[in-house]
Amino acid sequence: MNEIKWNDRFNIGVEVVDHAHKRLFSIVDKLISLNEDETKQQHACREGIKYFKSYTLKHFAEEEAYMKSIGYEGYESHKSLHDDMCKNTIPALEHELETQKYSPESIQHFLGICVGWLNGHIMIEDHAITGRTAPKWVHQPSENEKDSLIRAVIQTLQELFRLDAEIVSSHYSGERYSTGNPLCFRLTYRAQDGKAAQVYLVYEEQFVINLIHDMLGKKIKKVDKTVAYAMKMLSQKFMTCVEEHFSLEAGYQFEKANMMSYDQFVRTFDRHYPPYSLLFSTENNNYVVLCVDI
Repeated sequence: MNEIKWNDRFNIGVEVVDHAHKRLFSIVDKLISLNEDETKQQHACREGIKYFKSYTLKHFAEEEAYMKSIGYEGYESHKSLHDDMCKNTIPALEHELETQKYSPESIQHFLGICVGWLNGHIMIEDHAITGRTAPKWVHQPSENEKDSLIRAVIQTLQELFRLDAEIVSSHYSGERYSTGNPLCFRLTYRAQDGKAAQVYLVYEEQFVINLIHDMLGKKIKKVDKTVAYAMKMLSQKFMTCVEEHFSLEAGYQFEKANMMSYDQFVRTFDRHYPPYSLLFSTENNNYVVLCVDI
């Protein structure tokens, strides 16, 4: 990962917030440097990540206090993004770091997700505080609905693939979480009135390699067309199993499944974030994304 440099485009015009954002970028840049130095890697990164976490919590509290002080209408929605980062994303990444003994790959995962999250959060949601942009998390389901879908996905990963999983983020916004080439699929469902619903499933490359190996008992080095087709069919089965535990809306029937590039997938976030946008980590510390735009 390249070094991270502050750019004035991140400024939202609130001193206490801008100062904290600059500090967070500085911490991440330092962590990137430490991860590239094998002599300092594990201990220094462990301490640096602890500091990043504590400073992040302090910043969120200050930012939330500022939003309250100005009567910001989007406070509750914005706070839910902070809560998701603190309660789901950081703990899940910490667990991966510990189980992998702060390996370079686990640190890259941590930094990749945090950098992507910070960039998107500052440029969209934080700028919305001062009216420079409109927030994108505008169509949010109830917590009960979201929790029900999370449980359905975790149960399906266990039943279909024999994999334990945990939620990393319930507000995934398209940030890159892997240095490989994720495999992406779009499943289209159609209601009788013609309304379409899109389901996006994205698998980290290593997840696919490990899964095919476990299923077939055969090692593969890369994801070829045969593997991609197999994952396309498994994605349809995956959603069929999810629907046994969770129903989004009645009347939608499966229409087609298409493979797409990761860039095409990320562009689906340009207009708005899907109401259901979830990032999961499996027991092998590989990642799976499920987004539902309905």
